[in-house]
Amino acid sequence: MTLSPARARDIMKSADLICDAAQVHAAVARIANEINSALAEDHPLVIVVMRGAVVFAGQLLPQLNFPLDVDSIDATRYGDATHGGEIIFRAMPVMAVAGRSVLLLDDILDEGITLQAIRDKLLSMGARKITIAVLAEKHTGKSKPITADFTGLILPNRYVFGFGMDVHGYWRNLPAIYAMPTINATYATNQMAGGQ
Repeated sequence: MTLSPARARDIMKSADLICDAAQVHAAVARIANEINSALAEDHPLVIVVMRGAVVFAGQLLPQLNFPLDVDSIDATRYGDATHGGEIIFRAMPVMAVAGRSVLLLDDILDEGITLQAIRDKLLSMGARKITIAVLAEKHTGKSKPITADFTGLILPNRYVFGFGMDVHGYWRNLPAIYAMPTINATYATNQMAGGQ
């Protein structure tokens, strides 16, 4: 589904604020402190899951105080849609993964299917160790195939967007996190975060 900019603005007008910018930035700072303690001696290869984690990574990386390398991976089961499907790897890391300690950054841990597939792909490429940091985890009430080592925020089981997460390609640029209104039946029945 493709939205017009006008429809995207309408969505924003009716959205519910879930975490304001101060809460989000505090969560990123806390994760940075935890990672600084845990990985300072690892010289990790930081792999950013595109496109959702780009805002998270942009805020987190300047707060890490140890040598690191940065690369990215682009995998999706959504695209600009909202229902998950087959996982597609659109771009792989350029740097060698074999033998490296990898810090994998993603925006949200929802069902965990895509993140698990990315972790498995990196392990198949020879990663020595994979540590996962996510800005947020959605409280779905269901078991997940993967857990994050560092989590900034716990979000309700709603369609969320902002700070890297999108609604049909829009609003990744918001400094806070919002949710679709629960009265909107089109989105309330969908529990996925777009772009994951």
